[in-house]
Amino acid sequence: MNVIKIAVLDMNNSHANEGMRCILHAIRNIQGSEPVELALDIFDVRSKDEVPDLEYDIYISSGGPGSPLASSDDWEARYFELIDQIIDWNKHNERKKYVFLICHSFQLVVRHLDLGLLSRRKSTSFGIFPVHKTEEGLEESLLEGLPDPFFAVDSRDFQITEPNMERLEEMGASLLCLEKIRPHVLLERAVMAIRFSPEIIGTQFHPEADNEGMLRYFLQDEKRNHIVLNFGQEKYDAMVSYLQDPDKIALTESIILPGFLRQAIEELTATDLFLEQN
Repeated sequence: MNVIKIAVLDMNNSHANEGMRCILHAIRNIQGSEPVELALDIFDVRSKDEVPDLEYDIYISSGGPGSPLASSDDWEARYFELIDQIIDWNKHNERKKYVFLICHSFQLVVRHLDLGLLSRRKSTSFGIFPVHKTEEGLEESLLEGLPDPFFAVDSRDFQITEPNMERLEEMGASLLCLEKIRPHVLLERAVMAIRFSPEIIGTQFHPEADNEGMLRYFLQDEKRNHIVLNFGQEKYDAMVSYLQDPDKIALTESIILPGFLRQAIEELTATDLFLEQN
């Protein structure tokens, strides 16, 4: 049995977070339910300038704090070089490499590939919000089993808007989701998910977030007081209520990232079998 190698790119810049725990939990669950052997390595991209090479089969690049705008940080050039190498690899090799980009990573790659406008929001988007599927999103296999709209955790000071439809079409990419409909707000809705290629997908929300961990996080006195002070008691109460609803965060967490991992593993396994037989 071939070992499937997974690289988790930690983009949190040494900040404590729930996202990495959730990503690793999703991988462990797949390891326990699929008849494959998985090998996992974690790379601290921003704090330690650790960027994996092309020896991995699956790459999951996390969300993170701070600005995704252009910088001169050493890791950034190496990170984009990896993305370019994976895209090129998939054009020329039968055995593909699979990538999932979350929030900060999604914003970085959209900027790098010139697929939309990256800018700072007028105010922080923080909470649990409805995410609406586009026509392409209604056909996206990773979103099957989710209603339209579905609910997801959103936490960002930046946003991708004004998708570059010419570049998307040129790449064969698809716009999958947009943020909540706000008729009273005269601002363009943010892009919430893109299928970059058959092997690469990303979301501007946090599909890995689980209700148990998020609820534990929100019930801490410091976090509760911070949310109430900055966003109001009504927003806090709504988030806690949503976290206790199995049809909201729990459903999203159970479908998108696990579905990506299962699809990648199935396709890699099928390719390996075909190559062995030929």
